Amino acid sequence: MADRVHRLAVLPGDGVGPEVVAAALQVLDEVGARYGFSISRAEYPIGGAAIDAHGSALPAGVVEACREADAVLLGAVGGPKWDDPRAAVRPEQGLLGLRKGLGVYANLRPVRVIDALAQFSTLREEVIVGTDFVVVRELTGGIYFGQPQGRSGEPPQRSAVDTSTYSEAEVERVARLAFELARGRERRLCSVDKQNVLATSRLWREVVSEVAADFPEVRLTHLLVDSAAMELLRDPRQFDVILTENLFGDILSDEAAMIAGSMGMLPSASLGEPGDDPLRRPGLYEPVHGSAPDIAGTGVVNPIAAILSVALCLRISLGEPEAAAAIEAAVDQALELGARTRDLGADDDRALGTAAMTERLVELLPYPARVRA
Repeated sequence: MADRVHRLAVLPGDGVGPEVVAAALQVLDEVGARYGFSISRAEYPIGGAAIDAHGSALPAGVVEACREADAVLLGAVGGPKWDDPRAAVRPEQGLLGLRKGLGVYANLRPVRVIDALAQFSTLREEVIVGTDFVVVRELTGGIYFGQPQGRSGEPPQRSAVDTSTYSEAEVERVARLAFELARGRERRLCSVDKQNVLATSRLWREVVSEVAADFPEVRLTHLLVDSAAMELLRDPRQFDVILTENLFGDILSDEAAMIAGSMGMLPSASLGEPGDDPLRRPGLYEPVHGSAPDIAGTGVVNPIAAILSVALCLRISLGEPEAAAAIEAAVDQALELGARTRDLGADDDRALGTAAMTERLVELLPYPARVRA
């Protein structure tokens, strides 16, 4: 019988979301059996699937159920079925509402180039080998949540407005988290803004610079977002921790995904305020790749991003760092041994499907050292 039980809220969502979530849970159950814990989980609707079933992208009670769990695992939301820009209810409202409701204000997106996959990046291998950085994106402020927001008028006089707003407190809390992260890594933090144009960015740079005084061991630099986009492609190895606001982080982290060869490789963690246990911070975990409706149901989606998201969950929210390291080691070994899904350059004859890649990772999970002894 497992020594420890962790409560997980599971939101499969749309498109390939249910497929990659199922794969991640399979790996999670296996690593738990080996490392002395089990997962108690409950499933809830979100996104387009929730709209179809309940008329809401985030039905009543879902946020509260997620708050009561130790962590949340999300698949993806959205798809062509719900893409009407005039629709009053859209899948993305569920995701934004969940983030806001859980208070997860910092999105961490690690980007690490595995040597065996360097050839699949659109950049030259000599440019990207050795890349290992984390994008820290502010998640609950900025233009995605500012008011007023909306559109008005009829052709030919239609107009729309979006408002970007940041408070000093919002900038300070995500900056402190990023500096703490950098302090445990290579002690370099690059803050990205657009202070030459935007008032919110001028506040951002001012507050980040003030927070830096509390972290003298961390070297702080600043880049405008357009320059940061260029530098990510020119020399990604120069970065350790990148801190930026909501919209810029959304764009830059997707750009960074291609450095690693595929969006199917990248996990993410969205974190709120720490609780009583500093080793177990509540969080929302999801793959970066989205719902990928064009391949949903075909059994070919790469499950690694979701599986690595589970590893982040084990390390940050569930207090199981050994199990997290075991999953990451299995992923690295599988890729070094040549396991490939279609998005990683394998042709149809050699490509592993979702189920086969998941089984390969389960086979390669190392046992705890005390068991091997």
